[in-house]
Amino acid sequence: SDITPFSTQLSVSSFFLWKECQSSSPPRMTKEWKSVRLYLVPSVIYLIHNNVQFATLTYVDPSTYQILGNLKIVTTGILFRLVLKRKLSNLQWMAIILLAVGTTTSQVKGCGDAPCDSVFSAPFQGYMLGILSACLSALAGVYTEYLMKKNSDSLYWQNVQLYTFGVIFNMGWLVYGDFKAGFEMGPWWQRLFNGYSITTWIVVFNLGSTGLLVSWLMKYSDNIVKVYSTSMAMLLTMVLSVYLFNVRATVQLFLGIVICIISLQMYFMPVHTLVELPQTLPATAK
Repeated sequence: SDITPFSTQLSVSSFFLWKECQSSSPPRMTKEWKSVRLYLVPSVIYLIHNNVQFATLTYVDPSTYQILGNLKIVTTGILFRLVLKRKLSNLQWMAIILLAVGTTTSQVKGCGDAPCDSVFSAPFQGYMLGILSACLSALAGVYTEYLMKKNSDSLYWQNVQLYTFGVIFNMGWLVYGDFKAGFEMGPWWQRLFNGYSITTWIVVFNLGSTGLLVSWLMKYSDNIVKVYSTSMAMLLTMVLSVYLFNVRATVQLFLGIVICIISLQMYFMPVHTLVELPQTLPATAK
């Protein structure tokens, strides 16, 4: 469950909000219910998305799951345009598609590593769930960006609202799971931290920190920057795995990195630096 990372994020955001309230210029906090209730929506979407992810893995293998997950790059761009009304140039659309192609290329194994027919050999339900997961992930991200930029409220106050509902929904899901299982394993609060080690807490801290950084991105940047950041982090992880865990480097990984770097330049660099327009020749005297 995501309750531990959400609780960590809620605690950190509450502390910084308290510090802001103690300052000479108190933060802006909209407390009307019609505004607060909007933060229910992303919590519900994330809860559904997490369960769809698990359902997808029951039908597809991990490689296919990773490849299907790259669809969220394209779906984020589409919802970014439709929901937030942010216009993208044709060059930027090409860059987003290239990013999806690059990340997919880096994850595809060669025929010498695994049977070629093992990829995309899952049942139809697996593909549909994978597409649904990509759409839900994009929708949650775009809607969260809408909430963060909807008004000039304090970022920490917005985080407190978002993570409070996240904790409530995840706690409700744990209680529902206990009730459904007849409380055979004991109540959730007795096994919430069972099996936690230093490594587990590092992972929780990492997830909590990532969530807080994403909220900064949503407030002061946008979802496309988040998509690029996530994709580049994934490629960096794959490169580090080659050196740290003796994972064999592949041609696909190299090509994927090159494609993603080209995509990054196409999206963020000014057009005049990418395209060299022909110089106008001086008119010849007759």
